[in-house]
Amino acid sequence: MHIALLALALVVTGTLVGVELMVAAIAAPLFSRLPGETGLLARADSARVMGRLMPWWYAGAILLVLLSAVTAEGADRTVLAGASGALLVVGIVLSIVLLVPINNRVRTWDCDERGAPSDWRAQLSRWDGWHVGRVGVIFTGFVLLAVAAVI
Repeated sequence: MHIALLALALVVTGTLVGVELMVAAIAAPLFSRLPGETGLLARADSARVMGRLMPWWYAGAILLVLLSAVTAEGADRTVLAGASGALLVVGIVLSIVLLVPINNRVRTWDCDERGAPSDWRAQLSRWDGWHVGRVGVIFTGFVLLAVAAVI
């Protein structure tokens, strides 16, 4: 049972980290290079779609990782899986405090440069920076979970 739970935790957490890494490394830079109105439209639509999906994905990942920690065999696995879950929680806190407020504004913009605030580029740049930090945190959590699985 523990092995199946750990495998599921790895798949859910790994794909979550992969999507967030893709956003940081590919989607956000690509959206930033698009002409103003098109880039804003892409950002606003992404904020709406990801805003509905990601809370559930993060919650599922955390639940599975913490269940893996509780059912782990051995103190090392328990500590590593627990630390992994803690880092995912930090990722959620970063999201709620720093990223979600910007996303909530972005998804309401009229998607043209005239309907967006004058500092829209600065807000998106801030979001991109905080997002890279969050990816680093959750990636580290995923690595700890993977190590817990193989020790």
